[in-house]
Amino acid sequence: MQSKQTDLDSSSQDGVRVIKKYPNRRLYDTNTSTYITLTEVKSLVMDSKPFVVRDAKSNTDLTRSILLQIILEEETAGVPIFTEQVLANIIRFYGHSMQDFMGAYLESNVQIFMDLQHKMAEHSSGFNPEAWKQFMNLQSPMMQSMMGNYLEQSRGVFSQMQEQMQKNSEKMLAALGLKR
Repeated sequence: MQSKQTDLDSSSQDGVRVIKKYPNRRLYDTNTSTYITLTEVKSLVMDSKPFVVRDAKSNTDLTRSILLQIILEEETAGVPIFTEQVLANIIRFYGHSMQDFMGAYLESNVQIFMDLQHKMAEHSSGFNPEAWKQFMNLQSPMMQSMMGNYLEQSRGVFSQMQEQMQKNSEKMLAALGLKR
């Protein structure tokens, strides 16, 4: 069993911040040796700082749970990103044969959208509010080009997902002795 100091040292080497979650629901940042709030964890996400949340007793990875907790707070506190219909549709994929494909599809599309957002930020640095409004107007050629690229990449990801599903179906049918 590793000592606490060895655990801290390994987190520093990897550049991944380790946050310990205690039974009293408190979060302890081993990097700063302080207790932090969920808001501060959200700041780490917003700043793209790598971190992992571990149960203080069992060392189980709780990162997903904490990220979901942040999403839940954001969804209930302000203007939600997900409509009830989107949430219901996501729930319907759990346990479905398409669950893995849906997760990969969503992840790819969110990454494509993040890349688009980054490009928009690069092109809009120094814009005043009026210029930003014109830039965001879907009629502007630059915006049309970026959205066209986004839609094309999204379509490509969907096509890849369909091809993979077809290959998997063919393998399954072949394994059952059935040919298409």
